[in-house]
Amino acid sequence: MPEETKTVKASAEVLLERRRRFRRTRARELKMIAKALASTKHPVLVHIIPMRRCNLDCGYCNEYDNVSKPVPLEEMKKRLDILADMGTSIITISGGEPLMHPELEEIISHIRKRGMIAGMITNGFLLSKDRIGTLNEAGLEHLQISIDNLVPDEVSKKSLKTLDIRLEWLAEFSVFQVNINSVLGSGVKDPEDALKIAHRAVELGFTSTVGIIHDGNGQLKPLGPRELEIFEEIMTLGKKSFSRFNDFQHSVARGKEHDWRCRSGARYLYICEDGLVHWCSQQRGYPGIPLAQYTDEMRHREYYTAKHCAPMCTVSCVQQVGIIDNWRGPQTLKPKPMAPPAPQPELVQIGSTRSDS
Repeated sequence: MPEETKTVKASAEVLLERRRRFRRTRARELKMIAKALASTKHPVLVHIIPMRRCNLDCGYCNEYDNVSKPVPLEEMKKRLDILADMGTSIITISGGEPLMHPELEEIISHIRKRGMIAGMITNGFLLSKDRIGTLNEAGLEHLQISIDNLVPDEVSKKSLKTLDIRLEWLAEFSVFQVNINSVLGSGVKDPEDALKIAHRAVELGFTSTVGIIHDGNGQLKPLGPRELEIFEEIMTLGKKSFSRFNDFQHSVARGKEHDWRCRSGARYLYICEDGLVHWCSQQRGYPGIPLAQYTDEMRHREYYTAKHCAPMCTVSCVQQVGIIDNWRGPQTLKPKPMAPPAPQPELVQIGSTRSDS
């Protein structure tokens, strides 16, 4: 942890608006759960990529480039309208680095305008007091930052040392909910870093989660004895987080297969910058159908399709969506080729990465 940290306090005005937004968001989340329990015919959560470019080059990540242009605002609105018409409940903006998109706030505003919950995953480096203000005004409801270590190294610059001042700004000025995700697993030099990061997050009033490093197929790597101790301690912090209801990470941490029904392609969608639908960030390339051509029948089939990668999956956001339907809808179908109607750029499965979602 940085040698000198401080506990900041938001103004009475910010605290009041934060409570108001939290209550509104929580009410909408409860309605989302009720809607999802009542019907299986709509997506619950969609990750959408408006910007593949990133301002960092973390050594473990293959989900970025340094050349791509932002998806035009009107195209993003078209995709969001399609998702809203499907009945989607939550949109999480990811990347790349979404804060690099010049019209990000308008994208967030459109999500809210169409009645969907708006979240974002960012590395946090481009946050400023003014930018936090514009995100407040746009209606952002959830923000997540992953922090990999206490001080930057050759693998990752996403350290508490470089980001702590931005966390203080968030604690002081944001009216949206903030979650800080730390990481454990092979490739992490000092697992104690994750524990210190988690405690700093809670100290600042945020929720805290922990991700486990997975391989290029999103498959699990079990933790060592001390890592398990740290994992369990972090999991007891900030119990307000929705992910606490999901015990799959306890299986992942111990290298055990998890028995669940992955609903990616149906209840969870990953929409890349080219507007193609994928199972998730770790299975990019399938089905690879343009969103505008992704029919109700296709989603229905994916709902009942067993995923070969599910037992050893570590992608937490997909797992959390799966909780809603694990008790119903046995999966009896196998994946089948679903080639795009028109030629599309070749998609590849990404390499080693970390579970930040």
